[in-house]
Amino acid sequence: MAAPISLSLSSLASKSQQLVRNERRMFVASDDGAMMKQIQSSHAPDGRVVDVKPILQVIENVLHHIIPNIDHTMNGGTGHIDALDDRTNSSAVGGALDALAYIVHKICCEVSCKCSGGGDAHATTMGILNMLSSYSWDAKVVLTLAAFAVNFGEFWLIVQLCTSNSLAKSVALLKQLPDLLEHSPTLKPHFDALNKLINAMIDVTKCIVEFTELPSEFISIDVPPLSTAMAHIPTATYWIIWSVVACAAQITGLVGMRHEFITSTSEAWELSSLAHKVSSIHEHLQSLLRLCYQRIDEKKLMEAFEDFKRTIETPQMDNLKILLKIFRKEETCYLMNPDKTEVLIDVLRRKHVLLLISDLDISHEEIRVLEALYKGERVSSELNYEILWLPIVDRSTWNDGFEQKFLSLKSIMSWYTVKHPFAIEPAVIKYIMEVWGFFKKPIAVTLDPQGNVLCPNALNMMWIWGNSAFPFSSEKEESFWKAEAWTLELLVDRLEPNLPTWVSQQKVVCFYGGVQMEWIESFTTATKGVAKALDIGLEMVYVGKNNAKERVKKITGLIKEKQFSHAWEDDNVWFFWNRLESMLYSKTQHGKTIENDVIKQEVMTMLAYDGSENGWAVFFTGSDEMVRANGEKVLSSMKSFDEWEKLAKQMGFIPALRKHLDGITDDHHCTRLILPGNGGGIPERVQCAECGRPMEMYFMYRCCVE
Repeated sequence: MAAPISLSLSSLASKSQQLVRNERRMFVASDDGAMMKQIQSSHAPDGRVVDVKPILQVIENVLHHIIPNIDHTMNGGTGHIDALDDRTNSSAVGGALDALAYIVHKICCEVSCKCSGGGDAHATTMGILNMLSSYSWDAKVVLTLAAFAVNFGEFWLIVQLCTSNSLAKSVALLKQLPDLLEHSPTLKPHFDALNKLINAMIDVTKCIVEFTELPSEFISIDVPPLSTAMAHIPTATYWIIWSVVACAAQITGLVGMRHEFITSTSEAWELSSLAHKVSSIHEHLQSLLRLCYQRIDEKKLMEAFEDFKRTIETPQMDNLKILLKIFRKEETCYLMNPDKTEVLIDVLRRKHVLLLISDLDISHEEIRVLEALYKGERVSSELNYEILWLPIVDRSTWNDGFEQKFLSLKSIMSWYTVKHPFAIEPAVIKYIMEVWGFFKKPIAVTLDPQGNVLCPNALNMMWIWGNSAFPFSSEKEESFWKAEAWTLELLVDRLEPNLPTWVSQQKVVCFYGGVQMEWIESFTTATKGVAKALDIGLEMVYVGKNNAKERVKKITGLIKEKQFSHAWEDDNVWFFWNRLESMLYSKTQHGKTIENDVIKQEVMTMLAYDGSENGWAVFFTGSDEMVRANGEKVLSSMKSFDEWEKLAKQMGFIPALRKHLDGITDDHHCTRLILPGNGGGIPERVQCAECGRPMEMYFMYRCCVE
């Protein structure tokens, strides 16, 4: 009786092989318009809801148990692997499958029957789609995959247990299942292709399910990219069901396996091609899914942005609600206090708070100067304000190097800091950049005890007037400007400790800059000669150049060594130029122009001098007489002192020098004003410091590493 059974099973294997080969004729069929209409016509959902997640979890458990064992067997291993962690919630799955067991069984029978009878793969696929017409697309693929998991699971249980279980051995004998270990060298390509296709099927199925779970309040099914994805899901569903049929045919082909099946490679090629197509579908759907999540994130970001905007624009009882909204909801609002211990954000409640906002390139000079204000004058004058550092970073490029840089900066700050930059709510970062105008250059936003924004950047007034500008409001800043004039005191502030003495001694004070040592030597020597000839007291101070720290440090050392003049150290040089920029931005924020504001005009002239590689000089006396010029003009004037010596003895040094400079015509000059690309507004119109003509605007990108 064994021979007839063997013949029948061999015929079954032959028909299964024919079904797999028939796939080649229909391989691209589902992608044309006519086939899409056929697929869509099979879809008539009745609104029933199927909880597919627990079912899909069981399917994954089944298939992910089998695949490692196939690899193990094909590589010559014995026994079986059962080390996967099964976390299936049996009650949840049981509930989900209560009403679905029958339809899963029907699909099992349909696939087994058609594969055994050598049916056409397309016809079988469409038959299953029609059987599942009342289900949603995600339910169709999950139920079909469940049927495959049942068939494949039963097959593998027999294969796995036939060597140790007499019942399994008898069933394997009746099915004429092969000894996989014996035939592993020739069957390995078949099972490798099968494994790849199964993994691709699971990936696409999970992707389809994920599309159905997207929150409708943040993304519309009628608008791309979700509408585009939904248009592709019917095709993806078709190919998943087709793949189930192909896999089932491959497994059925092992029943009564003959020599020609063992040695044939066409079936493995067909499955590999199908796996490639299904993987391509997965990649496309995955790219659309990423776009959907991007759209969802954008919508969530805008809602959170508007929520923060409403909060900060609505009067509050205190500042705590605003401070809490700065941080992500899932974050416990702990800060690091000046003593480097964790404290709740409540410690800042009903206090004046300066939100110090910067990236990780904030300079140590900036930190030291701000620390002097925070720890020195603030304490002695009992000013009740605190500083909270909010570092703005690019999360996509974050690495251990940035982590260490953050920790290093946090360790040297003597005020409150965030525990980690990622704790800051992304919508708040968007608000900081778009509304408060932050971009690289640090700003300090002032919140009063009620949470009102007093100034979008108080650093400007802090650099100019220090703690005397408390509570750092825009109104206080404007009132200070009304009382200011362009004086030596405004320019130098307290940077030069000898200045009061020099002024009381009625000396001429010269501040000069540049980075050309030859010019510095010539200028200081010639100027000292003029002062000696006029028998006047003269003090000269080198103030360096903006953003040229290493060059300035080298030149400062040479100036001191050769005793050309006084020279400031690094922090004073940085602060001098930073204050000038702050004056410009502050004036611009208050709507001042060079036509109606002398201070802004003088500041821009000083910054324009610094934009050149040549030197410059400005002379003051205690009576606030002032004259300034670029390096070429002022050096030429000192060298030609004999031309205006008589005038200087009659009028005085500064008036005579000014008159002489006015008489010098400079037909050829190139003045540059270099400003950071942010910091409170760039002036729309700038006049040349030399000739008064409007300057042209260019964009410059600079990376200065010294």
